[in-house]
Formats: sequence, C-alpha cells, structure tokens
Amino acid sequence: MKEFERARWRCRRGMLELDIVLQRFMDQNYRQLDETGLLQFERLLALPDNDLWDLISGKQVNYDTQWRAVLELLQKN
Repeated sequence: MKEFERARWRCRRGMLELDIVLQRFMDQNYRQLDETGLLQFERLLALPDNDLWDLISGKQVNYDTQWRAVLELLQKN
C-alpha cells in the first residue's frame, strides 16, 4: 500500500491533463501491473511533464519500446 500512495503522490503534476489521466490510471490499472509494469510506470513518472504528456497524447511517437504496455494503458484513460 505504501508504494501505491507514493506513486499516487508522484502522479500529481503541473498539468491538469496529466493529473486527470494519471489519477484515472492509478484508480483503474495500477494494482494490476506486474513488477515490470511498475518499473516502466516509475520511469515514465520521472519524465518532465511536457515530455510525458507528448507520449501519452501521441504527439511523440519515438519512445523506448519498453514503455509500450504502460503507455497503451495510459492512452486508454
């Protein structure tokens, strides 16, 4: 549970759009992630807001393929 709360805190960003998508992701998908998915999500959260938003919104299509599974879940939210 502590990891969940820490991740939820890291989802609080400076962009309203990111806040909405990331909080929805936390509520609907976070607990189903395996260890690899959790690591991918943590790495995505380390990105600057604009870069992360570009990935989620599809503006940036060249990205590390290891993020594909988590990005697809984020894009559904």
